[in-house]
Amino acid sequence: MKLKQTLIIALILSITGLTAWEMYWRSQGFFPTIDDNKALWAVQRSRVKNLTPQDIIFTGSSRVLFDIQLNEWEQETGKRPVQLASVGSSPLPIFHDIVNNTDYYGTLVVGVTPGLFFSTTFPKAQPWEWPQSRVDFFKDRTYAQRLNHLLSLPLQKNLVLMSAGEVDMDDNIDLKALLKRIKIGNRIPEGMPPFYEFGKFTSIDRNLVMMEKTVTDTAFANTIKKVWMFYGKGAPPPDKEATMAFFLKDAEKFKARGGNLILLRCPSSGGGRIGESHGLPRKDFWDDLVKQTNVKAYHFEDYNQFKNLECPEWSHLSAEDARFFTTELAKIMIADGAITNSKTN
Repeated sequence: MKLKQTLIIALILSITGLTAWEMYWRSQGFFPTIDDNKALWAVQRSRVKNLTPQDIIFTGSSRVLFDIQLNEWEQETGKRPVQLASVGSSPLPIFHDIVNNTDYYGTLVVGVTPGLFFSTTFPKAQPWEWPQSRVDFFKDRTYAQRLNHLLSLPLQKNLVLMSAGEVDMDDNIDLKALLKRIKIGNRIPEGMPPFYEFGKFTSIDRNLVMMEKTVTDTAFANTIKKVWMFYGKGAPPPDKEATMAFFLKDAEKFKARGGNLILLRCPSSGGGRIGESHGLPRKDFWDDLVKQTNVKAYHFEDYNQFKNLECPEWSHLSAEDARFFTTELAKIMIADGAITNSKTN
């Protein structure tokens, strides 16, 4: 009897504690989100083996995640794309994986964020290590890890306290992140400015939208701009020679088997665009890449409807503008013969 009472009391205390913890974080403005972890990415990567030549894959960095909206793309083309872009990452490792570890020869759109695309091929550098870790996880994941991910999804969708993240953000609320924020004594941490989450996933196939707060709260948007300035000042010189050579080798292999490779330069604005123009001039980087790759390529500056799009934090489109960008981009590519409209075929 005592054991039964103990279990009941423990259960009541656990439920009370979890409920209080959940309600506290909701009162602080947090909401349930899907974590963009390796497991979520791996599920999308696993879809590649069943794709047809009429399908499409997007890869790149966070601009492709924010700016390409899956619902709008599907509405215009009749095909829902596979989203394999990864935040803060060079697209080269993931593109290399698809080219060399699959026989896919449909359409593959590679997003080119100049500072990341031309950054490095060094395996331990952050822009390379992050996407490569996802590729490695996909190859090595166990059945237990797959099951754990599937079981966690309903909890992620409904409980704030399940929020976590592979990328360290200053508003993560998992235990590891909370412990890191404990200040000891009067020491002032040095390094990058606080970096807060400003996007949310709306579906398990990795459709990402910018939080409305980023659009309406100028002070919040400015905190993100400070992070971009920090990265810009501390970034090493681009390694154009190595990155171009690596990418061109895979590009030729993909094209040789009939793959439809497309390059995409998503919008940037304000200080972010100025920094890119100075550090990685278009004619020396994007134009040269397009020339040597010899594939269809789309730069936002070449289209009147995109020229004046403003990124709230200089680097990514708001949810509304992303929907517009995706719709118009799909129409442009269809009219240009770069992709086909499955709805009319």
